[in-house]
This record gives sequence, structure tokens and C-alpha cells, in this order.
Amino acid sequence: MTNIEARLRFDGALPRDPQVDAWFAERTDSLGMIARTWFAQMRDCGEDVVELVHDGGPVACVEDVPFAYVNAFTKHVNVGFFRGAFFPDPAALLQGTGKRMRHVKLFPGTDVDAGALAALIQAAYREAREFVAAEG
Repeated sequence: MTNIEARLRFDGALPRDPQVDAWFAERTDSLGMIARTWFAQMRDCGEDVVELVHDGGPVACVEDVPFAYVNAFTKHVNVGFFRGAFFPDPAALLQGTGKRMRHVKLFPGTDVDAGALAALIQAAYREAREFVAAEG
């Protein structure tokens, strides 16, 4: 699945970025809880996951390669994938028409196929790890 090409890179990611924790501390409502749940899954992908805040939301990376993010809006949360356009999506969760990025919109009180979303997070993480390893 890895395609060696110019990639989006972010400097300054940390194993546990205080700015990410501050972002969550400001969002204690249901949207913040949804975002926290899914970002925790990103953090748990592996010991090599680092994080930062970019464009107003928490981003999970492997080294400097971002693989997924969360962001809370007025009525929904996006769980986004920097290369989601390239991932299999049998549950048809991914939205967006960009060249590479896709996201899943989550709404309070609405069920999501948690297994399918977790699989997308794992796929994004694996793809980022493969990319970093191939650059080696």
C-alpha cells in the first residue's frame, strides 16, 4: 500500500504533546469525548506514535509523517486520514473528494461501525510506518 512520493511532514511532534492534552482539556462536552475516544485509539497504535496540534486539531504521526487526526466542530467530530483515499473502506465510512485525504464524520448519539473505524486507524498507522521504514 505504500507509495513512495513526496509526503506531508510535520516538525515538532512529541510522544505526548502538552498542546494536545490542553486541546482535550478545553473540550469536555460530548464532541470532545468522541474526539478523545478516537484519538486514544491512534495513540495506542504503537510506541512510535507521536503527536502535535496542527490546523486546530490533534494529529497522530509516525516520526514526522502524519497518519490521522481528530477535530471537533459545532455539531460533529471528524476523524481524518491524511492518505485515506488509498485505504479500503468496505463499510463506506470515509467522506471527502480530495486527492489524498478522507474523514469520517461522527455525531453525538449516532452509532458508527467502531470496528471499521478502528480498522481505518490501524491501516493509516501501518501505512505511515511502512513509509518511514522504506525511507530508512
